Amino acid sequence: MMIEKRTLGLTGLELPCLGMGTWRTFDIRGKPEQHARKELVDSALARGVRVFDTSPMYGESERVLGACLTGRRDRAFVATKVWSPDPTEGQRQIDRALHYFEGRVDLYQVHNLVAWRTYLPVLERMRAAGTIAALGITHYQHSAFSEMEAIMRRYEIDTIQAPYNALDSACTHRLLPLAEERGIGVLVMQPFGEGTLTRTSPPSAELMQFERYGVRTWPAILLKWVLSDQRVTVAIPATSNPEHLEENLAAASPPWFNDAARMEVTRLAARYHAG
Repeated sequence: MMIEKRTLGLTGLELPCLGMGTWRTFDIRGKPEQHARKELVDSALARGVRVFDTSPMYGESERVLGACLTGRRDRAFVATKVWSPDPTEGQRQIDRALHYFEGRVDLYQVHNLVAWRTYLPVLERMRAAGTIAALGITHYQHSAFSEMEAIMRRYEIDTIQAPYNALDSACTHRLLPLAEERGIGVLVMQPFGEGTLTRTSPPSAELMQFERYGVRTWPAILLKWVLSDQRVTVAIPATSNPEHLEENLAAASPPWFNDAARMEVTRLAARYHAG
């Protein structure tokens, strides 16, 4: 089963629609934990997962991911972020990331729009120099979406990153239509609602109807719900569990949910998880 590939906006880059986030899961220090993450990255790369999203906000995650990719950096598409109101510290973050990832970052994002007026020109120069392939912006709060929209209209950014799941579709109101209009790639964070949607599962009898789409478990169904929106380029669920990686892989290829199936997933999510 091959992961579907999608084009990242106007960059021409073809990426697998399933990636991996690193928030919390890669913020580790012990050797056994680092070895386990390397094995997880090994498995992900072997199965076609190439997109890894990280940030200096995530503690040790950049360093750990860089170590996991030693000797095969060219097999991965690394997305990281700059996250500091202080330009001097922001430049230090950029320098550290370039060190961790062998002098090249594929996608550099302004994390939560922090000091974006400072960093977008910096990232534009890096893109022009070929140090990065693409640049983007991220935010997790709906209240920031209007500002994201304004940036999308004014600047030549390549990607946005926002939350999107069966109980949070706020990004579909304006961000996703505008991204489609402007040729901007979309990375999806929180496809499981930061874990709230996967704490309990609807009864198996409710899930059998989705087996014809190649998914049997509630997490895979939730992820396929997101990826069935073709405006999404890559979803980046974080995991440290190889079994969860396998579940995610089941959701990353056709057949995709039709509108009726997506509505049913939304109904189940609301019934079993709302409130």
